[in-house]
Amino acid sequence: MKKSILSTLVLAGIVSAPAMATNVEKFMGGGVGYQLDNFKDAAKMHSEDASYQIRGGVIVDNHHRLMATYGYKKDKFNLSEAGADSVKAKHKQDLYLASYDYLVPVTSNINLFAGASMGAAHNIVTHKEDGKKSSTDFVWGGQLGAMMQLTDNISSDLTYRYLDQNYKADGVRLKGTEQVVWSVDYKF
Repeated sequence: MKKSILSTLVLAGIVSAPAMATNVEKFMGGGVGYQLDNFKDAAKMHSEDASYQIRGGVIVDNHHRLMATYGYKKDKFNLSEAGADSVKAKHKQDLYLASYDYLVPVTSNINLFAGASMGAAHNIVTHKEDGKKSSTDFVWGGQLGAMMQLTDNISSDLTYRYLDQNYKADGVRLKGTEQVVWSVDYKF
């Protein structure tokens, strides 16, 4: 229930903020980075690989950034089950996030930011013994980083993000995701 109320409040803020703003800049961009997924319970391991993102949103009054992001990651790893030999497995993840960042100017072309994200993660874990297990679950977390304005229309971000996840199937549990992403955005 709390997650539904929080989701409704964040969505209302995202929809109404641009209508109240005096200065709105739209942007679209993409990023590439490193992603570490922390598995718990029977599987004591980490899945890590490159992640890719496409994103778009608005910057409101130079201090508030609202953004929608699609992220993708695919990895092969050894799944270590308690008391058994390792099993080769694959992990694929699609992330759908809505984010809010508060931008703090440091210089005329550099902003620091911190914010919150929430959305859904579609995870597929495949290995020979149990086959393919997939689930779409609620995710939430936060991010912080730095944004540099390169030209009037192009900016670049370096972001660290942590997401809490709830994927669980047959003793394999994905507890959380950490990302470090470099992205480039075009303002129009």
